[in-house]
Amino acid sequence: MEIRNIAIIAHVDHGKTTLTDAIMRQCGALAEGLTMDANALERERGITIYAKNAAVFYKDTKINIVDTPGHADFGSEVERVLRSIDSVVLVVDAQEGPMPQTRFVLKKSLELGLKPLVVINKIDKPAANPDLAHEQVLELFLELGAHDAQIDFPTIYAIGREGVAKKNLADESKDLSPLLDAILAHVPAAVATDSDQKLRAQPFNLGYDNFLGRLAVVRIYSGTLTSGQTVYVKNINKSDAPEYKGKITKLFTFKGLERVETAEVGVGDIALVAGLPDIYIGDTIASEGGVDPLPAIVVDEPTIELSFLVNNSPFAGRDGKFVTSRQIRERLEKEIEINVGLRVDFSKGDALTVFGRGELHIAILLENMRREGYELQVSQPRIIIKEEGGKKLEPFEEVTIDTPKEYQGTIIERLGKRGCLLTNMKVHDNQVRMIFEGPTRGLLGYRGQFILDTKGEGIFASRVTGFRPHVGEIERRAVGSMVSMITGETITFALGNLQQRGVLYVGPGVPVYEGMVIGNTSKGDEMAVNPIKGKQLTNVRSSGADDKIFLVPPYELSIERGLEVMSEDEYLEVTPKSVRLRKQFLTESERAKAKR
Repeated sequence: MEIRNIAIIAHVDHGKTTLTDAIMRQCGALAEGLTMDANALERERGITIYAKNAAVFYKDTKINIVDTPGHADFGSEVERVLRSIDSVVLVVDAQEGPMPQTRFVLKKSLELGLKPLVVINKIDKPAANPDLAHEQVLELFLELGAHDAQIDFPTIYAIGREGVAKKNLADESKDLSPLLDAILAHVPAAVATDSDQKLRAQPFNLGYDNFLGRLAVVRIYSGTLTSGQTVYVKNINKSDAPEYKGKITKLFTFKGLERVETAEVGVGDIALVAGLPDIYIGDTIASEGGVDPLPAIVVDEPTIELSFLVNNSPFAGRDGKFVTSRQIRERLEKEIEINVGLRVDFSKGDALTVFGRGELHIAILLENMRREGYELQVSQPRIIIKEEGGKKLEPFEEVTIDTPKEYQGTIIERLGKRGCLLTNMKVHDNQVRMIFEGPTRGLLGYRGQFILDTKGEGIFASRVTGFRPHVGEIERRAVGSMVSMITGETITFALGNLQQRGVLYVGPGVPVYEGMVIGNTSKGDEMAVNPIKGKQLTNVRSSGADDKIFLVPPYELSIERGLEVMSEDEYLEVTPKSVRLRKQFLTESERAKAKR
């Protein structure tokens, strides 16, 4: 049986997962109502976080499909997948056209010499313009230096949600057969990379099973892999690490989303192996020792860092099951085995420094940890600064913003203060697309503000463009903190007075402690407040005599919001039940002393 290996790549929300689900339904590999995004966080947020494998059978051919994430923060998931497949299906929204992440994933694919197949998706949208989107994709190919064979890409038009694809816009079609036929016609069949047929395979994804331990998803480049086989594993990134011997205890292939146990897997296929507890992404698995390793899988470096610490607030240990530094350390050691974009420095004792690709990357890790019962506190994210030739370098990003015209002035002003320059602007009807370039440092904490500024109608997308000279001081935070000066439960009367001074993060009846940040002040100064102060009652003033107090719903903190609004001298306290913001020094006298 012939094998085709493809990855589905696109900008966030352009319809990768929906299209993959539709392909699998048509080929009978997925039941109605199921989806590739099986993780609880992915379903809640409607985004793909982890790359996933599936396989379908069409016209006596096995098609291995890898669905990849669209967010720049999970770019490392995309990079390693592209190394293990033979072609990519680039999905582009017919209304939005190519976006920053489209450029990122396409650039990586072209550099690896892959020949993409383009799907213009969502052609049923009211403002869809498939011809313009096709033209913009062609321009992007030329701009990224694609060679002739890559520029001559086949195009399919699709409505992923309805499971319909067409070769030409005018064609009649009732399913995705035109897309599947194009995959068979244009994607090269998977064949051996060397002639002597000795086994060489490389893991590009890792998994974990409570019974089988560590699992590796591998692509077989030559030879055959069999269950029970003794193999040699070489790590190219660790030149000092010797080759070691291992035994494949179980072997699986994919059928739909299911894994099916098998005795052997042939060349070109993708398999899941168990029995190698020390396997890493990019290692080479061979049938004998001393084999030349396959090229390493290189992942872009992190851009931000923050400290993970044991929670030592007055409310510490109330919710969490895992609260000690040893437990947090062990959890992070497990995480870096499968999360390739993440790095951790364990050398500083209790404060573990975590390096990631962006705020969302870190927020997803914290969200997973709190759901597992961990309790900890983290510092404000800082950008990573590199020294080269005596110069300070910092990460820069390209930002693409789509918004109604009336908000463009506010956005240009806000991003200007944060050190970003407007490089391009296109107006189409009432919509405007603006492209900015600026330091990551200026963009940290901006997304929440952007949603408020555009009343939720704007689209914000960014990609890291590399390290450039440091741009000096920039203005980031225009608000100050409202800090509780007392421990107790908040009271409606006190909050009614405080809400006139800024935005509250808590409602009535919420336990607070001294040093906890309960809101922000619009003036930009720090303010110590008493949120548990009741009304002074006298013979004249009874508890119900005054007007009713109407409280504005609080701006409740999620992990992402917390990372965005916190300032340098604060910690974000993350527990299974709560997300709180607090000062590093809880009492006013300690804070004054620290400032001095």
